Amino acid sequence: MKLTPQEIAAAMGAEVVAEGVPSSPRRAVIDSTLAGPDDLFFGLHGSRHDGGKFAPQALEAGAWGVVVGPGHDRQLSSHTGEKSVHTSVRPWIFVVEDPLAAMQALAREWRRSLGARVVGVTGSVGKTSVKDIARALLPGRVHANKENLNTEIGLPLTILEAPDDAETLVLEMAMRGRGQIAELAAIAEPEVAVITNVGPVHVELLGSVAAIAAAKAEILDDLPPGGTAVASVEAGELEPHLEPVARQLRFGPGGDVEATGVKVDDGVTEALVTTPLGAQRFHFPFTEVHNLTNALAAIAVGVALGADPAGMSDRAADIGFSRFRGERRQLPGGIVLVNDCYNANPVSTRAALDHLASLEATRTVAVLGEMGELGPESADYHRGVGEHARARGIDFVVGVGLPARDYDPDQLVADPGEAAELLAQQLEPGDAVLIKGSRSAGLETVAEQLADLVPAEEG
Repeated sequence: MKLTPQEIAAAMGAEVVAEGVPSSPRRAVIDSTLAGPDDLFFGLHGSRHDGGKFAPQALEAGAWGVVVGPGHDRQLSSHTGEKSVHTSVRPWIFVVEDPLAAMQALAREWRRSLGARVVGVTGSVGKTSVKDIARALLPGRVHANKENLNTEIGLPLTILEAPDDAETLVLEMAMRGRGQIAELAAIAEPEVAVITNVGPVHVELLGSVAAIAAAKAEILDDLPPGGTAVASVEAGELEPHLEPVARQLRFGPGGDVEATGVKVDDGVTEALVTTPLGAQRFHFPFTEVHNLTNALAAIAVGVALGADPAGMSDRAADIGFSRFRGERRQLPGGIVLVNDCYNANPVSTRAALDHLASLEATRTVAVLGEMGELGPESADYHRGVGEHARARGIDFVVGVGLPARDYDPDQLVADPGEAAELLAQQLEPGDAVLIKGSRSAGLETVAEQLADLVPAEEG
């Protein structure tokens, strides 16, 4: 983070109560146990803890400096002007009114200093996969969120980890309510805004799909002149919010970026992708239909940034997905385990079931946990997904937890551990198994325990 201490203080509106040597920190951290030499620790105010209380531990670990709220500088007086036992550098101590707001302001300053092009990605479903695919396809040095660092805390941490030679930032933005996407966009200032889709996710908090669309569309409000909105051909409730945007790229059938001649074979999806910059054949290292849609959105991002389709095609082999998102594992007897338990909603679960149904398997098994935050119509949404599973010919549905009873599963179990034991007893050679549910359902335990109960084959 090549900003001087004075530039850092100015960006945060901080009072400097202790000066170290004129150097720069390497990154920001909010966990004092992870702080080390060259780190800038932010003592955030949490619901249960005041992170400022842990600033002394960060300094003892050799942190370059700390950012704390009013009053915490007194407990740091013993560190003022002293060198840490772990480093020869004296620490910087900054005091601000709100450490989180200060971290966000510093992230915005670093984003501007980088001069990198910025892509913001949001949506009800697929935003992490679009981010992962875009990170692989775009040319040059690309920096993107790790795992789920996509909130008002995670996004600035992601930006502050960007190396000074980053050419493009691909930033996933999560949302739980109104105003949150606007808050993240104000930090990231994207020139390309991607909305993958809008569906009944967080409807419990926002009340309707139309309200969700309005909240997601906040990413469009401050696009710079010449900025680009990337959205599906079938944008649904999002359409009125797209109308004012002058420059748009639509992905999907009949759109600016679409796939034709699609063939799936041996774990690879081959397609001819047409774009405003020309047509190019791609070979994607996945077989899911929904990931082809995600790839089209990522290619549209590349087009918006002027990337050569041929170059993106060459880099398609490097596509990899974040943990728990369609992870595929081979178990003994040719059993295929698809671990897609990072999150779940009606749209993503139906897509995952479609993919399960497409697999060549002796029997298809779906292990489904609760889909959270669906509001008063939650039971209807779960019931609809259960009906979809039967319509797609899924052979055996296991519901995990009481809310999963609304899937009308073939068997309902109390918890993930019981689900793993059931599968270990009942799986047969050639089966394909999908594990899908919201994080609150804890279904990652099913995959972990099942791997122990049925050890994976080598290689």
